[in-house]
Amino acid sequence: MTQAIVFREIGPPEVLRLESVDLGAPGAGQVRIRHHAIGVNYIDTYQRSGLYPLPLPSWLGQEGAGVVESVGSGVERFGVGDRVAYAGGPPGSYSRERLIDAEKLILLPPEVGFEQAACVMLQGMTVEYLIRRLYCVRPGQTVLWHAAAGGVGQIAVQWLSALGVEVIGTVGSAAKARLALELGCRHVINYREQDVVASVREITRGQGVPVVYDSVGKDTFAISLDCLARRGLFVSFGNASGAVPDFSPLLLSQKGSLLFTRPRLGDFVATRAELEASAGEVFARIADGSINVAPSRRYPLEQAATAHRDLESRSTSGSIILIP
Repeated sequence: MTQAIVFREIGPPEVLRLESVDLGAPGAGQVRIRHHAIGVNYIDTYQRSGLYPLPLPSWLGQEGAGVVESVGSGVERFGVGDRVAYAGGPPGSYSRERLIDAEKLILLPPEVGFEQAACVMLQGMTVEYLIRRLYCVRPGQTVLWHAAAGGVGQIAVQWLSALGVEVIGTVGSAAKARLALELGCRHVINYREQDVVASVREITRGQGVPVVYDSVGKDTFAISLDCLARRGLFVSFGNASGAVPDFSPLLLSQKGSLLFTRPRLGDFVATRAELEASAGEVFARIADGSINVAPSRRYPLEQAATAHRDLESRSTSGSIILIP
């Protein structure tokens, strides 16, 4: 037996409950992991609330780091005692132990700790594909990144800055503005006090930016469109404020022949080679000092509901984790 966070109905954070569950032995191609740290991400709140429906009852969590406890038949890449981490796959990381397909796992290099891995696997690989493959940002370019002080935002700002990219970041408080500047943003816009579109147009001398990275959703949709240069790319990769409203493709034409995409990490780490390359790039950036990540808050596993409330209230900055 082990313990896991389970929800039996969609709803507010209070639907999350710690329950005892029977895992059993790993099947063919599976391993059993004992978690040391668990990542908390916005996608978890979308699944709990029903925005991204899951069959109920369901476990929760996309990201974790820990030690291999046992392996099933056919597993050759990993052995008992290996330090591993993962992001994506069936929900289930909000648990003390779990079963998972070995092909989802990545070996942790010695210099990456469990807590650091739980902060960086999903968010770091998300940044990697967004700035290196979906749209390969070049030194000297200027980009707009919403929620620059959030978990994904902090990694992105550091990485982009190291690449020689000028980052305009939006934040919701003076404290988050100071943090974004410390991380490497060239310009920071407090959207509660400043006109984002006017500020971006002033910074770019009226041209707009070639790409906007937007994980906020409903509240920033119109703003993002109006900050883009002609033929610019709107990358919508989250819904922190709610889903982007329905819109006509004609709107993209009217705003300057814009491009719009709604990518997901799974399609950029769909093969073993892609997964290893993406994680390897993230670990390399940690090793060379381009990015520095650590949890801003830690919660015991049984306080998963509190972690969700804090995340959804936008009172957090950086990555938050659960400790089983």
